[in-house]
Amino acid sequence: MAEYATPTTEQEFAENFAQLKPLMSNSEALLESSRCLFCFDAPCIKACPSGIDIPLFIRQINSGNATGAARTIYEANYFGNACGKVCPTEVLCEGSCVYTATGAKPIEIGRLQSHATRQVIDQGKHLFQPGAPTGFRVAVIGAGPAGISCACELRKLGHEVEVFEAKSKPSGLTLYGVAPYKITNEETLAEMAYLEAQFGFRVHYNHAISTRPDLEKLEQAYDVIFLGIGLGHTSSLGLPGEDRENCVGAVEFIEQLRIRQEQTTVGRKVIVLGGGNTAMDAASESARLGAEKVVLAYRRGKEEMGAYEFEYDLAKGVGVQGLFNVAPLEIVGNGKVEGVKFVRTATLNGQVQTVPGSEFVEACDMVIKATGQAKQTSFLSLIPELQVDGKGRIVFNPNTGQTTNPRYFASGDAANGGAEVVNAAAEAKAAAHGIHQYLTKSHLSS
Repeated sequence: MAEYATPTTEQEFAENFAQLKPLMSNSEALLESSRCLFCFDAPCIKACPSGIDIPLFIRQINSGNATGAARTIYEANYFGNACGKVCPTEVLCEGSCVYTATGAKPIEIGRLQSHATRQVIDQGKHLFQPGAPTGFRVAVIGAGPAGISCACELRKLGHEVEVFEAKSKPSGLTLYGVAPYKITNEETLAEMAYLEAQFGFRVHYNHAISTRPDLEKLEQAYDVIFLGIGLGHTSSLGLPGEDRENCVGAVEFIEQLRIRQEQTTVGRKVIVLGGGNTAMDAASESARLGAEKVVLAYRRGKEEMGAYEFEYDLAKGVGVQGLFNVAPLEIVGNGKVEGVKFVRTATLNGQVQTVPGSEFVEACDMVIKATGQAKQTSFLSLIPELQVDGKGRIVFNPNTGQTTNPRYFASGDAANGGAEVVNAAAEAKAAAHGIHQYLTKSHLSS
């Protein structure tokens, strides 16, 4: 029997996908911030990819200075509100809190972070402004965490920035690829509108840059181009029957869920293929949409999954079942999905091997493939002199973001292969400074 009833209204959807990290009240924030020990050489700062001064902003909250706290956060991470909710704080800042060594509950850093940033967003308080105009123009491809973070920092440095986004809304995977119980659409879009109003970059929506002539126009009109394109569609498994109805990619499924919400349909019995964090999200989301049974199938053992332990616990908590040491051989059915044919596996010397004669069929009416995303190598091949490595990632200088084509810079998933929102935000900020150095040096030498 399903753990959740199928949501049919906006309110029912919100109840099924209730926020894991709900917004704190002022009194809750005051109480929680008073627990912080304000450590010298705080381990939570070291654990944060964007290096937010966490003890400082918590002290500012505790002293009643939420605006100062928000400034401290945004100075390090332009996705401060979103990261407070979607970051795996359990294994980053909160996982490094000194309280964990004593067995005590760590400070709720993520919720405190969202508390401070949400206040300035709601009040429309301007913390930053564009720098003095430099006369340089930068085109940013992609309005996700990398593209928007780069745009903010470039505007702060005084450069003119225009962002080109293929979709109708900003924020990349923060809007289209994160489970709704981590952050709502409204919260995500509010932060984007707040940043755009402060920094004054311009975003062109429904404006895909996908051809060589598209790129040539940008090369002629802008001094530098920043690639914040992320990753592509769900990778194909190459299985027989993969094209059957109701066999979908996890990325595409989650995107539909974020946009259509309670109008999204799910099977009665769902099999999710994969062992990463996206697989956990897809499985948990299927259960919250009212699926009667959700099975998470992974080719290795439970302890070998790439997902964070807390993400698997979250999925189990809504009734998801695990099926381990199985590899899919075929999506079976007559037009529509009717099951998955598996073979049992064993891991020997780190290698997955199949067990002869162990094939079986697990019945289902929907398959979600959470098996990684394809790299956008076809598009990248349109850029002269731009190199990608053997895994399809953009080759770039990690200190400056500059690619092998000196006028192109990159960061985020297209360059690092796939990481957290906070990684993209931090890397893009560094790339903005790399762009600034390149532009100013080029100007001085010309």
